[in-house]
Amino acid sequence: MSKTKLEYIWLDGYFPTQNMRSKTKVVNDFGGKLEDCEMWSFDGSSTRQAEGGSSDCLLKPVAIFPDPARKDGFLVMTEVLNADGTPHVSNGRATIEDEDNDFWFGFEQEYFIMDTKTQLPLGFPIGGYPAPQGMYYCSVGGLHTHGRDLVEEHADLCIAAGLNFEGINQEVASGQWEFQLFAKGAKLAGDEMWVARYLLDRLTESFGYYIEYHPKPLGKELDWNGSGMHANFSNTTLRTCGSREIYEKICEAFRPVVKEHISVYGEFNDQRLTGLHETASITDFSYGISDRGASIRIPIITVQKGWKGWLEDRRPASNGDPYKIAGRIIKTVKSAKI
Repeated sequence: MSKTKLEYIWLDGYFPTQNMRSKTKVVNDFGGKLEDCEMWSFDGSSTRQAEGGSSDCLLKPVAIFPDPARKDGFLVMTEVLNADGTPHVSNGRATIEDEDNDFWFGFEQEYFIMDTKTQLPLGFPIGGYPAPQGMYYCSVGGLHTHGRDLVEEHADLCIAAGLNFEGINQEVASGQWEFQLFAKGAKLAGDEMWVARYLLDRLTESFGYYIEYHPKPLGKELDWNGSGMHANFSNTTLRTCGSREIYEKICEAFRPVVKEHISVYGEFNDQRLTGLHETASITDFSYGISDRGASIRIPIITVQKGWKGWLEDRRPASNGDPYKIAGRIIKTVKSAKI
């Protein structure tokens, strides 16, 4: 009889920024497939998802990946259901309307690596600041590059887990990094992003670090870039239309629903979306070809391929929920009158 460790991962009920929770289920003679994962439950009163008098919430497995850091282990992404089997109010995944996987998403996750002892980003001296940003972006060498050992190991773990991991780079501030994921299907894109975040957070436990997803952890008044999670997206229309007019109609569909998007694009995003540091103002809406200061950037490759490609919404914050972000983008694109 073989034993397998299944790590069930879910999002708690904290609002507006949810946290990952997980616990291990040891099973016998596991088949290795999603359908072999049973529904499980947890104490929702300890995660702000239920009252103590009726505390059981359900965990519905939705995606499974090998756990590269555990012998005979798997990572099981789940969504939270009420005891009656309906989606819990905290379940952003259930709001995605993409059953045919027509929408493809590529997320660019920025973050700061923080030292648990100093509570500062790597490379920041106690009581002061490192050299101004400029030399950190895509840098190499110990003077400006901090945390590569963690980042490289995280990349290896994600690839070994079977995630569609697409790249890494150091960002413009000291101790700030980014990784990229791509998936065909909005729900899978969200699943993979949350599992990648889980692997990153778990890995920090052995380094004496922690990950800061706050979009402006150094304060909005300082001249340092914040952290975002740019959302690159397409559907069949964007990938095949060959029409600037259609692209502009889709972009214009975003203009009247700025508040609806910002409401699910991450907490404290007003500190990041100031119109400075390669961002648009949180109250404005704009789009442009190759414009990194716009709300939505039309990639130059899309134009060069005859208006066949994708769009990039640059507004989502680094702490945003990819499920909710994707769900809102899909709703707006579908509303475009084309």
